[in-house]
Amino acid sequence: MGSRSSHAARIPDVDSIRRETGFSQASLLRLYHRFRALDRTGKGYLSRMDLQQIEALAVNPLGDRIIDSFFPDGSLRLDFPGFVRVLSHFRPVDEEEDGNRDPKEPEPLNSRMNKLRFAFQLYDLDRDGKISRHEMLQVLRLMVGVQVTEEQLESIADRTVQEADEDGDGAVSFLEFTKSLEKMNIEQKMSIRILK
Repeated sequence: MGSRSSHAARIPDVDSIRRETGFSQASLLRLYHRFRALDRTGKGYLSRMDLQQIEALAVNPLGDRIIDSFFPDGSLRLDFPGFVRVLSHFRPVDEEEDGNRDPKEPEPLNSRMNKLRFAFQLYDLDRDGKISRHEMLQVLRLMVGVQVTEEQLESIADRTVQEADEDGDGAVSFLEFTKSLEKMNIEQKMSIRILK
């Protein structure tokens, strides 16, 4: 039986991935096994179709948008580092680790600000840096389905945008988005405990 470190050695660029994502070696090994299990044909990368087979994403109303986040710039293939990079946004914030961070280093992918950027891009479909009323309405439709009338959805979208829109341009910028979520515990809500 080999040790964990010998298995981790099979993960390409394991040390740089660990530094970039903050995942422990044990977590990276588990994620690597999950990646390989999703890559049923052994091609060495994942496609959108591979991710669509994940039941939790298949039933999530934002599943397609979450899958889109794994394929930035319209790419068709997802390698292991890209897979882990996206998942690292959901890694719980380690208070100790956060306090010891070198300010010259880039902000961790699981920081509050990066979690908010990730959430923002799920709404900002046209990538113009603003969440329009139309984009807010689309997300609401996905999340509530037919349980609410179109008129009620439009009212919720209008009110949500209006409350967050400080500059009166009819849309929500990233800064306005972060301010509107100031009191929400994003660090906890956007964390998956198994991803330590």
